[in-house]
Amino acid sequence: MTKSYSCVFLFLFLSFLAAHFGVRATPFLGGKTLKIGIPIKKDFKEFVDVKLNDTNQAIQDKVKGYSIDVFFAAVSYLEGKYSGLKVSYEFEAFVNPEGTFNGTYEELLQRIPAGEYDAVVGDVTIVESRSTYVDFTLPYAESSVRMLIQVRHNRHLDMWIFLRPFSWDLWLSIILFCVFIGFTLLFMERNANKDTRTEETLGEKKFTGPSILWLPIAQAVMPESESVAKKCSRFVLLVWLALAFIVVQSYTANLSSILTLDQMKPSYPTIDSLIRDKENVGYRHGSFIENLLIDGLRFDKLRLKNFSKMEDYREALRKGTRNGGIAAMFDELPYIKVFLKRYGSKYMMAGQTYPNSGFGFAFPLGSNLTSNFSRAILHLIESLEMYKIEKKYFGVNHDDLQDQYDQISSETSSLTTQSFGGLFIITGSLIISALLVSESYIWQRPVMVAKTFSKKYLFSSSRKVNPSMDGSTNERDAGSTNEENNHPESLPRSPSLSVAV
Repeated sequence: MTKSYSCVFLFLFLSFLAAHFGVRATPFLGGKTLKIGIPIKKDFKEFVDVKLNDTNQAIQDKVKGYSIDVFFAAVSYLEGKYSGLKVSYEFEAFVNPEGTFNGTYEELLQRIPAGEYDAVVGDVTIVESRSTYVDFTLPYAESSVRMLIQVRHNRHLDMWIFLRPFSWDLWLSIILFCVFIGFTLLFMERNANKDTRTEETLGEKKFTGPSILWLPIAQAVMPESESVAKKCSRFVLLVWLALAFIVVQSYTANLSSILTLDQMKPSYPTIDSLIRDKENVGYRHGSFIENLLIDGLRFDKLRLKNFSKMEDYREALRKGTRNGGIAAMFDELPYIKVFLKRYGSKYMMAGQTYPNSGFGFAFPLGSNLTSNFSRAILHLIESLEMYKIEKKYFGVNHDDLQDQYDQISSETSSLTTQSFGGLFIITGSLIISALLVSESYIWQRPVMVAKTFSKKYLFSSSRKVNPSMDGSTNERDAGSTNEENNHPESLPRSPSLSVAV
């Protein structure tokens, strides 16, 4: 009886520990040491970098890299969450006797159901075909397949490229503004006296279409202060020269941007052009991208080439198809970012994005390790620990150069009338003000008419409204008249009378 109570007490105590510390009924590792397979890479060692033992190539002396640090961080989180838990593991490089990668990633993953490995850690892409024989954790790195090309400096310029900096409405607005300024100058100078230093003033020229249009342009190219006589005309000419300077500088800057961006356009931006022109394309050795290119994108298998090193990428892209190289390289986004970080702006991503599930850790089907490590990965992402690890190996994320090109292209398109709307309004206001000051009769005549109208109608109506005031005013006028008659000596004498006397 006492033994039965002791068993019950022991069971309740273990249940309390499981509820309090989060220990599951199913053993987390079962007390065994995890045997983890890792890929060995000739290049892209930012993900997995393995230093092999000189005596036994399957044993590594040192393992580091982005994927390895993520695994270490996940293990640390699990050991902290489950108190008293110690995760035991050992890495084993998937190599052949020569010390190189022993096959493909599919062959590496197939060692898990074969019982040789308990897990695979590395830059392993989550693919549906692989999920039939292994379980993947949640992705710890986002990924997608992109096309990498070399920036070509081939100019495809048409004969009308000099018109592209300005839109058609802006060109029309500039012409109309030239006509307006030419007409204003000729109108203001029509009554100017002939200058002795010049043979002919603007006032003596006839109002013709060519003269109105050509005058502002001629003043912008060859300004001559003697060509105008009035100060207001010189002010208008000064305003026009300032406007012309701004427009010319804007035209030059925008044309330079267009010519620069035309050089950066990718030579083969689409999949259709690569297939149509029978160009060679490359992919990373041992990756799933070969099946994507053949089955998904319908490339000819004879046109595909695989590479293992970034230097091979660069050399093949430099040669091109005609010299035995490739026209484009297809790879996953993390690898392309590493390539661009190393070789700079001579290369760029182009074309469509083909998303995939990203990188994950692989475990046997039905293993409880999958859910635990997935939970750990979620914690690393939410706590920004994953961002710190990524920044350690890749630095600041590189923006997609193709997206930058599209954005710059849209921002440096043809300038429109709206771009110079404020400048046109200010310039037009100044010219109209100068015209009103120069031709004062334009506004003085309406002012005189307004005064006459107000005296004639407004004052007369006020007299009709206040007749008493008119009467008193008349009486005062009559009284003053009588006083003047009674005192004639107070009146001033006219000059004519004094002379006569």
